[in-house]
Amino acid sequence: MEDWDAHLERARRRYADGESRLPDEQDARQRQLTRMGNAATAAGLAALMLGRGDDAREWFGRAARSYRESWAGAPPDAWGRPIGAIKARLLAGDDEGVAADASWALEVGAAESESSIGRYAATLAFCVLGDWHAARIQADLLLLRDDFPRDVAEALAYVAVEDVVAYVEAIESVLESFEQRDEYLEDVPVADTVLALQALAERRDMAAALESELLP
Repeated sequence: MEDWDAHLERARRRYADGESRLPDEQDARQRQLTRMGNAATAAGLAALMLGRGDDAREWFGRAARSYRESWAGAPPDAWGRPIGAIKARLLAGDDEGVAADASWALEVGAAESESSIGRYAATLAFCVLGDWHAARIQADLLLLRDDFPRDVAEALAYVAVEDVVAYVEAIESVLESFEQRDEYLEDVPVADTVLALQALAERRDMAAALESELLP
């Protein structure tokens, strides 16, 4: 039985510690902001599991802002930052914020990236913005890669083309992969990618009925 209050408190402390020691030097600052984004995401996930929607939205908002600010001075192809921001906004149910962060991800070149993570950021962004044709193109490119989880790419592709049956099979596979893990973001055992994909599927009225100890 997970102690979600303890997870939330640990994440809060990590975020507060990072905020209190935020350096001015650019490289150190972007690293610290990323750690803060991770801690805030963990706090948001723990709050979700506790059924504290308002707390979760507040923490996911902090996570998105930290990830976006961390982009300045980040290494090339640091696409985990836009991905983290988009996922956090999706989990917060922040339609305006997620649209802004999706547009930002495309503005900084996610759709032209040579990395699978960059293309993942682009696929999420196009889904958020409702450009389903572009989303399908990006998802298909991910399906050609051997360095990206196939079931995640399939889930995105099936959302893009509104294939409900195939989406259910894909998202169940993604959930199973989380259930087989030993490691999670900030040691908070929540299937965050499943939640983000489900949020996108809900936009097309095709979210799957899922049950797991890793979901709220």
